[in-house]
Amino acid sequence: MSDSSSSARIAAALRAEVGGLRAGARLPSTRALTARFAASPVTVQQAVRMLVREGLVESRPGDGTFVRPARPAPRADHSWQTAALGPARADGGFVGSTMQTPGEDVIALHSGYPVDDLLPVRAVQTALARAARSRSALDRPPAAGLPELRSWFAADLAIAAPAGGSAPTAADVLVMPGGQSALSSVFRALARPGDPIVMESPGYWGAIAAARQAGLVIVPVPRDGDAVDPVVLAEAFERTRARLFYAMPHFANPTGSTWSATSARAILDVVRSNGAFLVEDDWAHDFALDAPVRPLAATDPDGHVVAVRSLTKSVSPSIRVAAVVARGPARSRIHTDRVVDGLYVSGVLQTAALEVVTAPGWQPHLHRMRDQLRARRDALAALVTELLPAGTLTALPRGGLNLWLQLPPGVESPAFVAACAAAGVLISPGEEWFPAEPTGAFVRLNYSGPDPSRFEEAVRTLARLLP
Repeated sequence: MSDSSSSARIAAALRAEVGGLRAGARLPSTRALTARFAASPVTVQQAVRMLVREGLVESRPGDGTFVRPARPAPRADHSWQTAALGPARADGGFVGSTMQTPGEDVIALHSGYPVDDLLPVRAVQTALARAARSRSALDRPPAAGLPELRSWFAADLAIAAPAGGSAPTAADVLVMPGGQSALSSVFRALARPGDPIVMESPGYWGAIAAARQAGLVIVPVPRDGDAVDPVVLAEAFERTRARLFYAMPHFANPTGSTWSATSARAILDVVRSNGAFLVEDDWAHDFALDAPVRPLAATDPDGHVVAVRSLTKSVSPSIRVAAVVARGPARSRIHTDRVVDGLYVSGVLQTAALEVVTAPGWQPHLHRMRDQLRARRDALAALVTELLPAGTLTALPRGGLNLWLQLPPGVESPAFVAACAAAGVLISPGEEWFPAEPTGAFVRLNYSGPDPSRFEEAVRTLARLLP
């Protein structure tokens, strides 16, 4: 064996030995190590020098070799970034509780995504495998999205267009990497940092965070029952000169409420009269349980409505595919933002999504999913009504995935949510759904999560933790 190999072998043995000694402990002398390893003094000294270079031991001439105290890791100094970055537009505190990953044996009523039981799992897996073997895995798709997918989005929206109206076409559609990215692009493209944006309150936490991240100033308007009051909305436009109004007309997240046809017409009239855009978040398009979805974008030929429609929740959380429907210069600006931000959406994901939604089994899947969601909603709502104080359930939503609960007087939502989590039930605190101060103590329960057989256990836990 060469001297270098012998030194490395001895160093490895000493390294393991040093790891179990206290700081300041003395290593055996060179003579003792020479005898122990049957090696020459030079070979032993080379091995010891390796440990010295590694900082594990130190040699003290005349005294011997000793184990060095463990050196603390250098403390990084990130303080310079405070001045370099300046004020934050948004931070991790704005990321909603729906993004938590639940632990084992936890009852998850906080989630924003349906579980596998409610999704076309086999169709998605087959479509992804087929797309991975196609040219989609190699070719760059058009920046605006695959023409066939854009046509499907337009045709699906056109179903709700009035007869003789000007229904959106594929040319009005831009494919996006999920609804959240779509909202961010729309906000950045149609407003500048410092501009106001009117928002329903309560409303979707992701839109609130995206608006803040874009540097916009949120102007909250309350939902008066099922919708915002058109008069209050008009006053907000007049007071702020805002040009954007973000809303969820159908099965709003978190409240589940839906605009009536009369409210929708009145609100759209206010938007038009103020030369503004309504950003219509059609997040629950596929989750209509007891009422149809009639997107406002299907009735707006002049481009006041910019619609966002996502497939992620109804197809698969991994299929980050959505669409923005916009007309005129607004579409051009949103397209530019999308290209600058991400160039294009994965062709594999677009191809897979297109195969799933155009397959013969898509509509039957939607019917089965809605039946299951309706049964889950009714079961959870019945338990809330039976076991929690009267008036806790604000309303039975006609679609969507959530129940909106108002807690009894004197109960603080953050403390209640924390107590529920400690007891093994995850729910969403109401505070994160308000762009300004909450108007009361609320929580959101999602009924599309795992194991509905544990709904009763969950609601009994909530009841036990209420005063």
